[in-house]
Amino acid sequence: MIPCPTVRNTLKAATFTATLTWRHLRTEPARMPLLALRLLPGGVRRRIRAAAGRLGTLPHAYALWDAGRRDETLRTIRDAAAGAAPGSLTRMAAFALAIEEPALVEELLDRLPEGPRRARLAHRLDVTRGRAVPADASDALPNHALPNQRHDITVTPGQKTRRDDTMNAGRYATDGLRVLHVVTNALPHTNAGYTQRTHRIALGQRAAGLDPHVVTRPGYPLTKGVWDARPRVDVDGVPYHRLLPWIAPADDARALRAGLRRAAPLVERLRPRVLHAASNHLNARLALSLRERFGLPVVYEVRGFLEESWLSRDPSRSVNDAYYRAERARETACMQAADLVVTLGETMRADIVARGIAPERVAVVPNAVDEAFLDPLPDGADLRRELGIGPEDFVAGTTTSCYGYEGLDTLVDAVAELRRREIPAHLLIVGDGPELGALRERAAAAGLGGAAHFTGRVPAEAVRRHHAVLDVFVVPRRDARVSRLVTPLKPVEAMAGGLPVVASDVEALREIVEPGMTGELISPDDSEGLADALEKLAYSRETREAFGLAGRQRVGNARTWRAAAYRYIEAYEAVI
Repeated sequence: MIPCPTVRNTLKAATFTATLTWRHLRTEPARMPLLALRLLPGGVRRRIRAAAGRLGTLPHAYALWDAGRRDETLRTIRDAAAGAAPGSLTRMAAFALAIEEPALVEELLDRLPEGPRRARLAHRLDVTRGRAVPADASDALPNHALPNQRHDITVTPGQKTRRDDTMNAGRYATDGLRVLHVVTNALPHTNAGYTQRTHRIALGQRAAGLDPHVVTRPGYPLTKGVWDARPRVDVDGVPYHRLLPWIAPADDARALRAGLRRAAPLVERLRPRVLHAASNHLNARLALSLRERFGLPVVYEVRGFLEESWLSRDPSRSVNDAYYRAERARETACMQAADLVVTLGETMRADIVARGIAPERVAVVPNAVDEAFLDPLPDGADLRRELGIGPEDFVAGTTTSCYGYEGLDTLVDAVAELRRREIPAHLLIVGDGPELGALRERAAAAGLGGAAHFTGRVPAEAVRRHHAVLDVFVVPRRDARVSRLVTPLKPVEAMAGGLPVVASDVEALREIVEPGMTGELISPDDSEGLADALEKLAYSRETREAFGLAGRQRVGNARTWRAAAYRYIEAYEAVI
């Protein structure tokens, strides 16, 4: 007897989760406690940390790391390593790999005797550092996924996209045109800039008369620890399709094959006219494989350069490392193979063109906002009272993901400096990420106390309520390659609400902030300079309001998702 679809999907989810867990336990058992802690509610998480601290060195180290006490974690491991047996040293080295502390791993390896365990850890360290790449046969693109010559496409910035096709001159009838977006993750389970962009594009396309569908990477959302076996979820009328294999793929090559097996029937059923893949190359490869089978055009949307994000997380990493070179080559190959490349800004476009992609095959559709974001912000008085912020206090902050390259430690130090200057300043950071615990510790050490507010992740519908608390939106990104190249969404949303923006003076942010008009640009990693810029705005409500008004007008004129939808229509016309 064939089980009903609901039972079948539940069984698939169970077997997928079981095999995924088993693979993690076999390959990276030391990382599992870290992932498990991050999935727990805050109260339960704190109680487990308190209990773990009494169970021995490694449980104590996990608890310290999860709490953001990084220096204390490393001291704990180093102290325990003196005189430890090889088995204990091996487990400590695995923990150091899990928290991505290569210097500590090397110290521990030096204490281990030669042998298979040491060799395995040394290889994993090379992979972590990017000096080696995992054995994976997924590099090859589909047989016919070569730079596509079927369409003579011209994309001129600021002008309408055209296709040189005299037999079919004129605009393609886009009403009801079905697009299948191929993405990594999505709403409702993952709320981030990436997923918001996917959703807003889809909503804008629906409003413009298109029929967008979204499909996520094989195994999502189970791969993120979310138990949801539904093959389709509708969010605000947008269909999100899931690809769920029975068994978790062991590597990227198997994931591509599993994705193709399950995406092909979806394409046959939906019959889209365009495949629109978004970063990274794994999604582009799936779309290119589907193009090989069905003859559909592929638009590859480059939303970021993940090799640059990887590079930014460790100063010892280099553009000459094997991982960086391999990832960049894979991305470039997909850009060359796609019928058209779309990206977020002119700085990103210049990098793509520098890789050898023809300029006329690269279009820019910048980050944008819903028209609703242009409405006046709600009253922030109630939330200020909840947070313990006075009505006349000055609040500088941001909504973001807490990663090192965001430079949020610079913002913490700048607000601490404002308070030393006797300005009643408060810090508000809305978001989550691996650096959140360390930022809380830094704020406490700087004496901010109740003037530092870390809300963690909030629902998308609550973002504007938190914007209303802010006087200035700050984007203090470090001077890293990823910061110079990739244009973020969050400051555009803030500008739409009428907030002035103070940002690091790097190329990608210069595309968003006009100094003296919509905000200010300051040197990266300069907390004193940031404090100076914020102090001037703290004392001038008139300047803040003028910057905010100019920013809202700028976003309203060119950066709405409805306007973006028509840019996509032009792009699709070029490739159909």
